[in-house]
Amino acid sequence: MGSFVGAINVSLGALLADQAALGVTANNISNVNTPGYSRQRVDLTEAPPTTYGGVVTGHGVTLDKVESLRDPVLQLRIDGETQNQSSLDAYVSSLQSVEGQFSGNAGEVGGQLSQLFNNLQNLSSDPSNTTQRSIVLGSAQSLATAFHVSVNRLTSQQSALDTSVGQAVSDINRLSTQIARLNVQVAAQQNLTQDAGGLTDQRDQLIQQLSQLVDVSVISSGDGLSITTRNGTALVAGDQSFSLATQVGASGFQDIVAGGVDITATLTGGKIGGLLKARDTTIPSILSSLDTLANGLATTLNAANQTGFDLHGNPGANLFVAPTQVSGSAGGFTVAISDPNLIAASSDGTPGSNGNLQHLLAVRDQATIGGQKPVDYYSSLVYQIGSEVANSSAELDSSKLVLQQLNDQRNSTSGVNLDEEAAHLTEFQRGYDAAARVVSIINQLLGDVINLGTQTNF
Repeated sequence: MGSFVGAINVSLGALLADQAALGVTANNISNVNTPGYSRQRVDLTEAPPTTYGGVVTGHGVTLDKVESLRDPVLQLRIDGETQNQSSLDAYVSSLQSVEGQFSGNAGEVGGQLSQLFNNLQNLSSDPSNTTQRSIVLGSAQSLATAFHVSVNRLTSQQSALDTSVGQAVSDINRLSTQIARLNVQVAAQQNLTQDAGGLTDQRDQLIQQLSQLVDVSVISSGDGLSITTRNGTALVAGDQSFSLATQVGASGFQDIVAGGVDITATLTGGKIGGLLKARDTTIPSILSSLDTLANGLATTLNAANQTGFDLHGNPGANLFVAPTQVSGSAGGFTVAISDPNLIAASSDGTPGSNGNLQHLLAVRDQATIGGQKPVDYYSSLVYQIGSEVANSSAELDSSKLVLQQLNDQRNSTSGVNLDEEAAHLTEFQRGYDAAARVVSIINQLLGDVINLGTQTNF
């Protein structure tokens, strides 16, 4: 009788183990399309045998544990490349918006500057022609407008990027809070020696979302999981999260602050790193180049006009409002005259003279703007913007490829393979059916044994 009971216990253990294995397999299959899911595996081990009278008796199978298959080192590499790609993506998107403002259209600074010199050239054939003078003055005003439009669009782009920075900081704080909560739940599961794979997957997904926003370092220790920025600013420590804040800095844009310390310059990865690079480095550099061009043009054209005489025979004055400093020159580039007769075309004070127009036209061919001719300087600026977009886009494509390869590696380890799971499903189903068949046979035999003495012969 004891051997029957022992056999039933062995078969029951097999039933329970195979039933659990079937449940895990079904869970894997149902999560085949779940982002970030790490497939689970059952660890079946032989139950400890016993020795009685020199005979070793096995006790079947037992489910030792259910574990999620993941590679922590690979996950860290994915997080790191995610930071790089997100930074490049945000930067390239910002640059493409800027590049659209320097596409070579006639209404831009370069086109209007060429038109101004062309109209000055036309005026030289009839320097006393009021209509032609008005055309030159209109070209000067169009050039000023082109400078203003470029500056306004660039500063508007900066403001939009600044808004995105503030939103990114809010998202970072939200994700940090959620990760801290999951840290508590994961620790509770692990303390009960239960598999926390599902919660860990959720946490990994949140960490990856956080990596898309900012450059982070993930540290696992006996006390749990901690997250800091690359410069060491704490975001999560176990069950605690630490919020970042923003405050308007000297530039007029939002600085990022942690514990009262400005950490803006240290954030170079993730979306926020790309936004900050465009807002604080690239666009200011373009604005500075426009200021240099505007300042040089106003200074040299004013000087050239002052060497001649206007249509009234008076010494030439400034064509443009004289800049007091380089910074802000593009935004303040303004025509100083409204009377076209004040253009100093004459070199001797007579209305028919065009001698001074040669001084004005000479500005076109003088390397006075950063060692370059004015039109060449602007063309160089446009080229630099296009080159930066092209190079950054190439880096982004490369980063996407690397990240795809890392995700493929992760899927080979942690992803669900439906063919493999189908094989497991069949395997565990057969094991379950076999164990059930053993239980049925033992139950039948046990019934026969019990009923042996109940039959009476008359």
